[in-house]
Amino acid sequence: MWKPSQSGSIVPSTPPEPIRPSSPSPAFEPAAANRAAVVPAADQATIGKGLFIKGEIGGSESLFIDGKVEGSINLPGNRVTVGRNGQVAASIAAREIVVLGKVRGNVSASDRVDIRAEGALTGDVSAARISIEDGAFFKGGIDIRKADAKPVAAPPAPEAPKAI
Repeated sequence: MWKPSQSGSIVPSTPPEPIRPSSPSPAFEPAAANRAAVVPAADQATIGKGLFIKGEIGGSESLFIDGKVEGSINLPGNRVTVGRNGQVAASIAAREIVVLGKVRGNVSASDRVDIRAEGALTGDVSAARISIEDGAFFKGGIDIRKADAKPVAAPPAPEAPKAI
């Protein structure tokens, strides 16, 4: 992974998205006040507009995708955000999935899936909660499961009679 301290640094063509305040100011309209802002976290990786990744992505931090990704994304316990410019053709498994761009593939969230007004999702959704804003595109099936649902274990098989 490239780190800023390495030689041969590459300057991005566009500045990163500014950090938005977590609480809206009173000047915002009410509809915008109810909508959670996409706030980059300290432990969040970013795939920029000019990047294309093909393969499997896994890890232990949240991910913001503004480029193109093909394959599979597995970040349990973390958030995957597909930005406005993001184009994802992959299955996604994460705690929380936010779609502002385009996603083609099945998504599974342990907590929630949020498809924003600009977003498009084609594929099946499995989550505890789902939110689809007016203007968003969605084509697929929805499986709502309880957040605290645990797999049901099969009852133990009866023991065979013991010979004496």
